[in-house]
Amino acid sequence: MDIYLIVLALGVGAYVMKNVEQRQRIGLLSGYLQKYQLEKLMETLTEGYLRALGENDPQRSEPIWRMLVTTEQAVGEQLGRLAADMSRMSEEQSRVLRWPLAVPLVSRWLPAATFDLRELMAIHAQGFASAVQNTAGLGRKEQAFTLSAELFLFQHTCHWYCRSKAVASARLLARQKTSHEQVLGAVSPQTRKAYTALVGAA
Repeated sequence: MDIYLIVLALGVGAYVMKNVEQRQRIGLLSGYLQKYQLEKLMETLTEGYLRALGENDPQRSEPIWRMLVTTEQAVGEQLGRLAADMSRMSEEQSRVLRWPLAVPLVSRWLPAATFDLRELMAIHAQGFASAVQNTAGLGRKEQAFTLSAELFLFQHTCHWYCRSKAVASARLLARQKTSHEQVLGAVSPQTRKAYTALVGAA
């Protein structure tokens, strides 16, 4: 019986520590994000893309595409500023556990099992900015798919940092009806290469 009580106590302790750690991370990330309008801008882009892609008549879709350019540029600019702000995080604060599930304090005990959020935010900012510039010469629809994927991957990173990779992937699937693997396959080759080099394969 004593063994069961010890195991139970350890389990409860780990659960409490995990929740405390996650609340701290949510508060920290929220503090950075609150200075920007990324969530609103991303919603505007997503809805705009759906409208433009839903139009079969180019004369009706072209004005929508033109209006979205300003929003795309605003998102790119704000992602760049966010990445610059977060580059000043401490190393301990920026560690993200690669494992699917959150395990409290492992990022401190085993830094080799983590990646640096500061580096990943820089990758997201650069990836979106490059897709906006469209150096690959994609058609407007293909560019919109790439930009959407870049944003979804950024959202996945935010949820991964606050909760865990498994939770982030489940939220992505529930909200966007797409998997982490599919999103990673849809971003630009440059983003995908830098992402997998830092984080590992999906």
